[in-house]
Amino acid sequence: MALESGRTAVADRRWRAGFELLAQARAESPSGLDASDLELFATASILRGRTDTAVEAMTQAHDLHLAEGDTAGAARTAGWLALELLEIGDLPLSGTWMARGLRLVAQLEDSPAVGGRVALVPAALTGLFVGDFAEALRKFDEIATIAERTGDRELAAHAAFGRGKCLTTIGSTAEGLASLDRAMAAVEAGDVSPLWTCVFFRVLLDVAHEAFDLARAQRWTAVFARWCSAQPQLIAYSGQSHAYRAQLHVLAGEWAEASAAATVAEERLRAGDFTAAYVANYQLAEIHRLRGEHRAADEHYRRAAATGWDPQPGWALLRIAQADVSGGRTMLRHAVAGADEGTRRRLLPALVEVELAAADVDAARRAADDLDALRRTAPTPMLNAVTEAAAAGVAFAGGEAAAARDAATAAIASWTALAVPYEPARCRVLRGRVLLAHGDHVAAAADLDAARRALAELGAGPALAEVNELLGLRTTGSLTDREVEVLRLVSTGLTNRAIADRLTLSEKTVARHLANIYGKLGLSSRAAATAYAYENGLI
Repeated sequence: MALESGRTAVADRRWRAGFELLAQARAESPSGLDASDLELFATASILRGRTDTAVEAMTQAHDLHLAEGDTAGAARTAGWLALELLEIGDLPLSGTWMARGLRLVAQLEDSPAVGGRVALVPAALTGLFVGDFAEALRKFDEIATIAERTGDRELAAHAAFGRGKCLTTIGSTAEGLASLDRAMAAVEAGDVSPLWTCVFFRVLLDVAHEAFDLARAQRWTAVFARWCSAQPQLIAYSGQSHAYRAQLHVLAGEWAEASAAATVAEERLRAGDFTAAYVANYQLAEIHRLRGEHRAADEHYRRAAATGWDPQPGWALLRIAQADVSGGRTMLRHAVAGADEGTRRRLLPALVEVELAAADVDAARRAADDLDALRRTAPTPMLNAVTEAAAAGVAFAGGEAAAARDAATAAIASWTALAVPYEPARCRVLRGRVLLAHGDHVAAAADLDAARRALAELGAGPALAEVNELLGLRTTGSLTDREVEVLRLVSTGLTNRAIADRLTLSEKTVARHLANIYGKLGLSSRAAATAYAYENGLI
């Protein structure tokens, strides 16, 4: 029987089977599904990326709960609809369901029924989204009190989640992260429903990265990946899981793996995971930017921007790499000016870099000082490394050689301890510049050689070109036969993956060849490589 099989499939989190079987049961039954089965069908629909179907089914479930006098069920479905409509950006309709849910919750009074009071959550989240943090915190505290009185573990998880997000947003990072730890514990204990679990993961991982809390980002990403892997028929939010894995791969220097994970995230977007639209495109853009593939990077930043989220700081850093210092500076200053404390912390390291590119040392110093002040409120090993690197850049630009050398040395040690290769290589380049400026060519060469090896291994073409210029290795006519072959294919517009397929190589090997090409020819982008190929008769 389709209905029983559909119920079993949803209970087993086989979302495609659940969706298809319950849709069949709904079509076969003259009276349709009852309210509880419609809720199951709506859940399976949303997790299969069928948002319109989910909203329609949950609306019908809500109406049936009302007709049957089930106030808790009606409140629960109203809360579900308010959240989902908030997620897809239909704020007016979300507000309508939010108000309806709150009226129904008021009727529950001290009823022991569990679940209906989840309708309180979207209203509290709205206060957070519009910037009324005091009101949002007050509402989440009320939710925590109600959860404790009624024994509703999922509602308690919502309270911990909401309080944590509020606190980290306003700069109370340590207290906020501790609250988010409690929310994650509830997820791992199975106290949170699948849809809300997805929402929790998305927000928790954004907060971890904003706080430069690499340990939590790694731990929470691993939990998210396991949770998604256990549900292979899941579509909604699954792309986000791959995108966050890509972000960690980039940090670990595993750029080919990062590209593969981000590409899977993009594929999940096409399959129906609309929530992956921003993160998938942003991560792909970052990988292209680091490799010097500016046109592809710009295209993905534009796609990310089309979601309504500002793709910073990556897009501004791309403008700097394209020698549009004014444009990049304007972009990033605008983003920082309107940001909350958590977002500012994420943007400030790039703002230091952008202000230094604009030769505004005073502005860069102010940004570095702001970053250091935020670090002192909630230090993490990664944030320490970021702050030390920013201080080194400012000190060097300000002519403070000893301070620059010491800060760069501290940053190298901090980054190395985190087992990430790109950032310490960049810091070695900076320290090499400091040493060259003061005549210590032997020590400078040691730093620059070490940086060159690391950057070549990564395929970080633009950064490698900078090092080669410092080392005086800016030579032409020294490409190997394989590098010439790769350059010719690059000039035809092929991606690294397509070149790898054509030459039967790994994508990582192609990226390394391209980085060597950039370094040998003093280039920093695919466009420049293509121009070189045309000018020198290689195609």
